[in-house]
This record gives sequence, C-alpha cells and structure tokens, in this order.
Amino acid sequence: MKTTRKRQLNLSLLAGTVATLLSSGLANAKSDDMHQIFQDNCASCHGSDLGGYLAPAINATTLKGRSPTALRTIVMAGSFDTLMPPFYGKLSDDEIRGVIKYLQATPKQANPAWTIDDMKKSLRVYVKDESTLPAKPTFQIDDKFENLIGVAARGKYGRGEGSKAIFINSTTHQKVGEVATGTAAHIIDFNPANPRWAYVKTDTAEIFKVDLYSMKAVRSIKTGWNGPGMGVSRDGKYIMAGSFVPHNAVILDADTLEPLKTFELEGTDPDGKHVSSDSGMIIGTPYADIFAIALENAGQVWVVDYKKEGFPVTRIENVGRHLHDAFLTHGGKKLMVASYDDSIVAAIDLEERKLIKKLEAGCVPHVGGGSAVKVDGRTLGFGTNFGDCDKMVVSVWDLDKMEVVKQVPVSGGTESPAAHANAPYVAVDIISKDRRARTVQLIDKKTLEVAKTLDVGGHAYFPEYSADGKFLYISAGYNGDEVVVYDSNSLQKVASIPMESPAGIFSRGRVKYMTRGLSPDEMEQGK
Repeated sequence: MKTTRKRQLNLSLLAGTVATLLSSGLANAKSDDMHQIFQDNCASCHGSDLGGYLAPAINATTLKGRSPTALRTIVMAGSFDTLMPPFYGKLSDDEIRGVIKYLQATPKQANPAWTIDDMKKSLRVYVKDESTLPAKPTFQIDDKFENLIGVAARGKYGRGEGSKAIFINSTTHQKVGEVATGTAAHIIDFNPANPRWAYVKTDTAEIFKVDLYSMKAVRSIKTGWNGPGMGVSRDGKYIMAGSFVPHNAVILDADTLEPLKTFELEGTDPDGKHVSSDSGMIIGTPYADIFAIALENAGQVWVVDYKKEGFPVTRIENVGRHLHDAFLTHGGKKLMVASYDDSIVAAIDLEERKLIKKLEAGCVPHVGGGSAVKVDGRTLGFGTNFGDCDKMVVSVWDLDKMEVVKQVPVSGGTESPAAHANAPYVAVDIISKDRRARTVQLIDKKTLEVAKTLDVGGHAYFPEYSADGKFLYISAGYNGDEVVVYDSNSLQKVASIPMESPAGIFSRGRVKYMTRGLSPDEMEQGK
C-alpha cells in the first residue's frame, strides 16, 4: 500500500505541535485563544488551517477515535523517526490532557487569506541603505561564490535560536556565516546574476533577502501562512513564491521584495473537478524569462512570462494527480515533475509548453532538487521514492529518449538524490522508520547498482555535492545535530559541522548547472 510523505511523517509529529503549544504555558487559555497560539507556535508544520503541511493534519476529524492516552504517550516520549523530541518532565500531564482535548474538538479551519496588502504590510527593511554594505565578502571564498553551501537549520522545535540559514565554505568545510530566521528555514536559493544575494524561505512562508558579503538579512516579507515553493528568475530580478495556505502565488521584485502580482491557484484536475490548489514546486529556468509552478491538487503546471505585461500564464493540464517537486534538464528546456498519486514523473517541454511523456517512477516519487548527469553519452535522471511499497527502488531515466532505464532496488524509502559529473556515485537518503534512516546509499553511475551504504548517524537526509564534486554533504539531522562531509570518491568522513536539526542543503554551484542551465559536465569543462 502506498502512502504520501505527509502520511509517512505520521502522527508522532502531532506531538511536536501539541508540545510546542503547551510549552507556551497557555494550556489553560480560553479555547477561542487557542487557534492564534496554534498559528504562532505550530502552524509551520501542521498547517495554518489545522489541515497538515510538513506534518499531519490535527483536528476533530483526523483525531476522531484516537486515544487521548496514546497521544499523551507520544508527546511525552517523542519519536526517533521524526522531528518530535521527548517532552517528559517539561510539560505537566494536565497541560497535555488539556490541549489534546482542544485539538480533538476543533474542526479544520477555513483557508485563511493572505492578500497582497497583507504582504506589503509584512515587509521589513533591516538595512535601509544597502550601499553601506561591504564591497566584498568579509570571509574567504572564491570570487563567484560557487563553493558556498547553505544549510536550512530547523532548530529543535522548528523555531527559536536554532532556526537559521547557515553558510559553509565547501573547500574548507568551515562555517562562514549564519542568518537567524525565527522559524525553520526550508529553502535557500541564490541569485544567478549577482553572487552576493541569497533568498531564504521558511516554513511560515517568510522570505529573507540575504547579503552574502556581510551575512546579514537586509529585508524580509511574509508571502503566506506556509508553503515552501520559491524560484528566482534567470536575470535575478524576480522571485516567485507559492503557498499551501492560502492557495496562491506571488511574484516579487527580487531587489525590494515588493509584491507585484498574486495568482489564485485553481483549475480543473485530471478527474474533471474544478479545485483550489496548494502550490508545489516553483522554478526559474535559464532557457527563457519564465517561471514554472506546479499546482499540486489541480494537476497542472503553469508557465508564467514575467517579462510580459500582466505576467500571462500558459496552463499545461493533465500532468498528474498530486504534483510536488521537479527539476530541470537540457539547458532548462525540460522539466521533470513528480506526481505522488500516479507514481509517475511527467516530462514537460518548456519550449513547446506541452507534456512530453509520463514516465514510470516507483512508489510516491520525489525528485528533490534533481539529479541529472551524463553517463557514457546518455543524460540520466535519478528519482527517489518515499512511499511504503513492497519493492523500494530508485528510478533511472534516459532523459534524451525519455524512457525508463532501470529501477534500482534500495533498502528503504528515499527522498532526495544527488549526482555530479565528478563524483562516481549517486547518493540517495534512506528515510525508512528504523535504523536505516541513519543511512545513505551510493549507486554506482556506471553499473546502476548500490555500491555502498554509509551510516551517517542521526537522520540522514538531503545529500548534496560541493560545486566541484569532491565532497558529499549530508544532514545528520534531527537527532545527530550535525552536517557530515565525505570525500566523494573514497567515501571517508572528512568533516562535521554542528548545528541544530539541519535539513535541506543547497550548493550555490548548483545554480550554475541548474538555474544557469549548465550541466555538471559543462561545469567541469569551464563553460
């Protein structure tokens, strides 16, 4: 039986929200105050409408029939398999009982609005005169910042002092800066046209414009209640961001973060129903002045022309039944989009603006940031799968012919693949609910067989190669509290960088062969 990632995170993540809620000391507050407390403390994981996000929905429907005693046990003991820490001794039994009772009585809320006026009011300026910022980096790094790696550190409870964007020099494996984000950082993207700027989006849909020279946030804006989608245009002038709650997306001026236009995400799904939709992936392509955005529930990909008046949209329909993440290939002209419920990856031609083919992709496909690499003259793509299936595989596609090459058996569900022209292995993180969640498996690019398994410690997530492919970075998060670095050839551990609950890892070098349209092979040749 297959499951989605949201289900797979399981109800033990419920305890994270409940316990954080309780830790505010307001368990005895009136029930009409509780939803705001939920928004302030818990919505980043469970959704502002109590309908789920990174973690499951927690409301009267989803918790119906659940044993309050069992839920209290989860809160007290936590779960090794998730973000949930133990709260035994920190929270009283009365507090736990009270909040669980409230949640079991509260229905899913209506989708709260967040308008363009709300966005404008949320805009914060931390550095009024950017000309006062340093003219060059205040730390040692290559001129183009290609060796910079950003890590989204969640913090113990998805908020607080540990919630940061942390930046590392991947040649020295030394931390060179960090930017506090208040709530858990989710995505880090880099301006492809100007190396000094990065953009960090949090679980609560706040976007920070970061000056990498000084390692300071200069501006921020809240673009919704939650949702990870964000892309930067090839000219570095625009950002597009999408939300799970509410169901909209917005184009921002990348310099000022001023919102320019919002888009209501809705359309007819593959089953003929008109639906309002969460925002899935958003990506800017080097091929043209466009953004691509996946409408998760409507099964559509929209292509937005950001240089044309009014930001017109081309709708590509019938892509899949639950779209989420995607990656670019072929110089940014082709987009590979994962569809959970169909177990396919859909190939889209962004030049022709049409669906090319739907490729078999295993159980609940998830492609992360993408892994396309040339092997013996073929452009191969690798796709991970985090569903629970009888046979767990990593799918390999020939992206020139658009056909399945092989499905490689692996030891559990996987979430994010990483490949590089200069590295012999494709790394995939094993996220199954046992000790295999500590491991990353390495698939030989030539033989397409698992060659080695690394025991990383903690939860092994989100592998990413350095820009030159010499090193493999892996988050040993939620229990390990470190990023671990391996030599990509010998697979010997070479460094460890401590931080609180590290998650996604983002190499700026990836911008050169994704956002700027060069493959890793072309990077190697200096093109």
